[in-house]
Amino acid sequence: MSTTSDIRNGLCIKHNHDIYKIIEFLHVKPGKGPAFVRTKLKSLTSGKVLDNTFSAGHKIDVVRVETNKFQFLYNDSTTYHFMNTDDYNQITIEEKFLDNPKLMKEGEVVTVITNSETSMPLSVEMPPSVILEVVSTEPGVKGNTATNATKPATLETGAVVNVPLFINEGDKIKIDTIKGNYKERFKD
Repeated sequence: MSTTSDIRNGLCIKHNHDIYKIIEFLHVKPGKGPAFVRTKLKSLTSGKVLDNTFSAGHKIDVVRVETNKFQFLYNDSTTYHFMNTDDYNQITIEEKFLDNPKLMKEGEVVTVITNSETSMPLSVEMPPSVILEVVSTEPGVKGNTATNATKPATLETGAVVNVPLFINEGDKIKIDTIKGNYKERFKD
């Protein structure tokens, strides 16, 4: 058994008869009263996110996990197919276990976290950013740059993100996979 001092981003724990992954945490030590840890947990079975507060020193049940590199092959409706880059075994994962599936293009290498005890895939972690091509967007209006104006752009994977006005069709852009927003234009 571990305690709240072992909490870190990405840690998988058993809580309320479910397996959760810690997305965010904050150790709080107020001037008055006992210390506590404020966490944001994502259920690995339903995908729901909940806020939870643990008192300092609270015992937590850590789930042992393995991480492996998998290559995204293709998707059919709500199922995504991946291939292990070491032994070429293929697995399928439902869309609800993926954080930003619209940002994944075929051939992308991701990290799949599996439960060591049951060998069931728990979640898929994408790289911090991906580079995608803009397929369609409206041209920017000249002179409309006084504020940080943005416009919607459709990417090669079908995802729609807001981009600055100077981005055109055919441009490659870097997208933050955690927040799902535009970071910068990518130059070859």
